[in-house]
Amino acid sequence: MQTEVVATPVQPATRAPHPNKPKRALAWARRAPLLPALVFLIAMTQLPFLATLVISSLHWNSLLPDETRFVGLANYVEVFTDPDLRQAVITTIILTVTVVLLSLVLGLGIALLMNKKFFGRGLARTLMISPFLVVPVAAALLWKHALLNPTYGLVNGTLTWIWSAFGSTTPPQLDLLSDSPLLAVELSLIWQWTPFMMLILLAGLQSLPVEPVEAARVDGAGPFAIFFFVTLPHLRPYLELGGLLGSIYIVQHFDAVFTLTSGGLGTANLPYEVYRTFYIANEYGLASAVGVVVVIGSLIVATFALRTLFSLFRKEVG
Repeated sequence: MQTEVVATPVQPATRAPHPNKPKRALAWARRAPLLPALVFLIAMTQLPFLATLVISSLHWNSLLPDETRFVGLANYVEVFTDPDLRQAVITTIILTVTVVLLSLVLGLGIALLMNKKFFGRGLARTLMISPFLVVPVAAALLWKHALLNPTYGLVNGTLTWIWSAFGSTTPPQLDLLSDSPLLAVELSLIWQWTPFMMLILLAGLQSLPVEPVEAARVDGAGPFAIFFFVTLPHLRPYLELGGLLGSIYIVQHFDAVFTLTSGGLGTANLPYEVYRTFYIANEYGLASAVGVVVVIGSLIVATFALRTLFSLFRKEVG
């Protein structure tokens, strides 16, 4: 008797799902709600910047629309060869370096004081950060009228009171807005940015471990040795972060220059030149080129700032 063998159909081999596919799907599901914000951000920032790049390659004066033509990189060449624009580049560098360095030094000194325990420390910290909370235009007006005005300003009023107390009838009269306008702009910005540097450095001081300081004291190190060999190396990334973030802002600063001096007497920086070239000279192409130079400078500084910030995060996680 023969037995009949029934052949069972062979099932096609099924492909095993990729182990990372669920993770990728979950990642896209988490990112999907952010896509509208990303599209909006690109539309609001990158598209205008691309339009600015296109305009910067044109010779375009709004008063002479018939003479608009493509000039390539000629506007960028003019930014660094025109005497006024070249001076604006130099002024921007001087203003940024001076304000950032002095704000860091003063902020470090105040942070060291605020890190000590004393009665009313919370109130003192609040008062110290108040200049940073003032609107930039309001801060510039405060310095222009309440402090530096040669007729009724607080500076000359204080000098008159001091000289009168010593019996002098001819007190000195300072007029920084006319005699040293760039110094007046720097003082207003240093006053406003020192609290920001203080906050960053104070956070760095409070993250300093106690063990290295106590070990240095046991070894006989004094306060200055502890500061230079323990505290300062620990604060280095915080100093870099404060300096880079401050540089990003000061490179783009417009309010104090416009309010205090209106860009006169050698105080015009690149942002003010963008305003002057665009709204007064009506040179749209050249103003766009100056704006692109400011953006590129800001991006270079921001790149270093982000690297420093990420290194701080990795340090905290470690």
